[in-house]
Amino acid sequence: MSDAIAKLATGLLSGAVKVVDLTAPLGPETPVLYLPPQFGKNTPQVKVHTISAYDQDGPFWAWNWLELGEHTGTHFDAPCHWITGKDHPGNTTDTIPPQNFVAPVNVIDRSKEADADPDYLLTVDSIKAWEAEHGEIGAGSWVLMRTDWYKRNGATDTFLNADENGPHSPGPTVEAIEYLLSKGIIGWGQETIGTDAGSAGGMNPPFPAHNLMHKANKYGLASLSNLDQLPAKGAILIAAPLKLVKGTGSPVRALALIGG
Repeated sequence: MSDAIAKLATGLLSGAVKVVDLTAPLGPETPVLYLPPQFGKNTPQVKVHTISAYDQDGPFWAWNWLELGEHTGTHFDAPCHWITGKDHPGNTTDTIPPQNFVAPVNVIDRSKEADADPDYLLTVDSIKAWEAEHGEIGAGSWVLMRTDWYKRNGATDTFLNADENGPHSPGPTVEAIEYLLSKGIIGWGQETIGTDAGSAGGMNPPFPAHNLMHKANKYGLASLSNLDQLPAKGAILIAAPLKLVKGTGSPVRALALIGG
């Protein structure tokens, strides 16, 4: 085991192992999810307040205080985020075992499909076709869907892509999430503002990536970036939420380790 760590350290120093940033910038312009009024309150926009900036309030230092929701920007969903996961032990950001924040990752590229149809839904057949090409999805690993949706992340209008009929963005079907859970994955993530498709409110059950993943005490990642820089298999994902007491989620600096 010590040899494996030594090889990783050597690879990082030499550049043979590259670190890919999968995180969108977090600030006042970060798009946030808007729920219809019947669903309840919305998360606020990010606000950054200055405490001091090398001035009379602190002559030698600069620092700020922040207002933001737990599920803002590139973020981690803990099981307690959804009602189906509220009773699991170890279901908050401060109680999840840290070993679970580092795992192998499978990247299913459906960017062409999502470009042709913003309402694209990942199906079981599509996952099985990916497995036939790249190998079986292993237990304990992450599954991420690449759609290149992160390229829309510069503005709320393009990222949410909503009209009078609601948001239009890609995501998984109910059956796809059920199949991935049967494989024993640790979590599901994608590049859109949440882990579900824009049309997921009309599915049965609604919002299956939330409902079913958290029911199974698994995790979610949303608003990821740069999945186009990852291989289909072979990368390691590091996604550690802040250790918020009873946290339902947290912004993360999601990173991937890949071979050079």
